Amino acid sequence: MTTHRALSDVLDRLEQSLDGKKVRVRHLVDRLGRASFASVMLVFSLISTSPASAIPGVTAVVAMITLLLIVQMMIGRESLWLPDIIMNKKLDTKTVAKGIAWLRKPVHRVERLLRPRLTFLFHRPWLWLPMILIAGLTLFMPFMELVPTSGSIASAVIALFAASLLTRDGLLTLFSFALLSAVPVVIYLI
Repeated sequence: MTTHRALSDVLDRLEQSLDGKKVRVRHLVDRLGRASFASVMLVFSLISTSPASAIPGVTAVVAMITLLLIVQMMIGRESLWLPDIIMNKKLDTKTVAKGIAWLRKPVHRVERLLRPRLTFLFHRPWLWLPMILIAGLTLFMPFMELVPTSGSIASAVIALFAASLLTRDGLLTLFSFALLSAVPVVIYLI
């Protein structure tokens, strides 16, 4: 996967996996690759960043999935594991396709800015800090459903971190830190 198209490649693989009226999460995860923690994290966080976050429970489910992914990354698992209740969940193919189409333009714009830099941030011990902070954020996300749009902001932080992992762009990781520090302030102001 080339760095300058890493995000578009995730969308391409998702789009190619759509078939029929419904698609199982298991099929999408298999298509993205069992070893692609960042791709799966990006997809789920983008779902929660979208207007779908207004549906009760979406933010909490994305938080749980992200926490599972982060923990597995921290312990060094080679392939990801998600519970069957999530893997067997069926999603509407048209809705997923619309979401992918909606993301194409912003992803294309963002990809032009991303490139490998500050890559030392993706090696231990530096990589532990963002993973611990994201894990901490996921613990508060279920409570964020009480404050409209706050879950979307938290999911955007996770999406930026996942995108930084895919593109190896440490500057994007630092930007996600900055946004993470703004989450409590934004929630307080809302």
